[in-house]
Amino acid sequence: MHTLHMSSDPPAKELLRQLSTGDPVSGEALATQLGVTRAAIWKQIAALRTLGLPIEARSRAGYRMPWPTQLLHTPSIISKLGTAPGAPIHLHWELDSTQDELARLLPDAPDLTVVLAEHQTLGRGRRSHGWLSPPGLGITLSCLKRFAGGPAVLSGLSIAMGVCVVQALTSAGVPGLQLKWPNDVVTDHGKLAGILIEFSGEYDGPSVVRVGVGLNVRLSPAVHGTLDQPVTDLATLCGGTPPERNELAAHIIERLRIGLLRFEQEGLAPFAQDFAHMDWLTGKPLTVHSAHATHSGIGRGIDAHGALRVEINGHITSVYSDKVSVRSQQGLRLVAAAAAP
Repeated sequence: MHTLHMSSDPPAKELLRQLSTGDPVSGEALATQLGVTRAAIWKQIAALRTLGLPIEARSRAGYRMPWPTQLLHTPSIISKLGTAPGAPIHLHWELDSTQDELARLLPDAPDLTVVLAEHQTLGRGRRSHGWLSPPGLGITLSCLKRFAGGPAVLSGLSIAMGVCVVQALTSAGVPGLQLKWPNDVVTDHGKLAGILIEFSGEYDGPSVVRVGVGLNVRLSPAVHGTLDQPVTDLATLCGGTPPERNELAAHIIERLRIGLLRFEQEGLAPFAQDFAHMDWLTGKPLTVHSAHATHSGIGRGIDAHGALRVEINGHITSVYSDKVSVRSQQGLRLVAAAAAP
């Protein structure tokens, strides 16, 4: 049985719900529906804009979102999960980060517990890079799994989770996805999603793993202006109409849960072939930056442990923890912060 937990709905969420159809709603109507003053509505509109929502104000018509916006809804997510194992799903309007909330639920949270948030105030990616998550425009979630072993025997987990996310999005109808080692979901237009793996426990085990996923469903112009690398969103990839967010969340949760259980039993091997078909770096010129030197080479896939294989001066080197930047013929420069798990 699935267990659901929803935080109470704040005024900003109720306001966004009223605007979710994309049709204009007057400030007076919003104030009446929410039982507040028009001044309070104006303040909430300003706060949502600060978070990156492009709420428009039209004379004599009112406020509107430029497109329909689906808010996450736990019962809707659960109804679309299919045969994935049941475990608690916690949905919040706002958190510092889903990764940190999952850590706070320990030690009582059972395996495969999921935390989702409409908005994160301190969302982060790999190497502590920030991850922006305006409410209603993306999906940010984390999933918990305990392992008997530690990071030493969990190499390749990042690869496996990346494969799971690509499979989830592909099953939802998203075309043209690849993986940039170890687990960034990319397309020819730029980065679509990132995955963060965080461990706690002993190096040799047991350990607790938190898998975080951040996915761009729609990127507003305000968010685009804050980014320093090529990015894309599902709206762009799907001709302006991305898959419904609750359906997307269900696809991702289901694939992650099944994938974590399979990795526990079989390791990286069953995911490696799928990764090979998704590998964005294979055959591309790379620059490998280490603490002592910089080398140029060609991406040659991954080894049995999930390390990046780079051909340098005719010899294959496995890269575990260096910083890898990618040079493309179009001048696109993407950076992958490498990690073994």
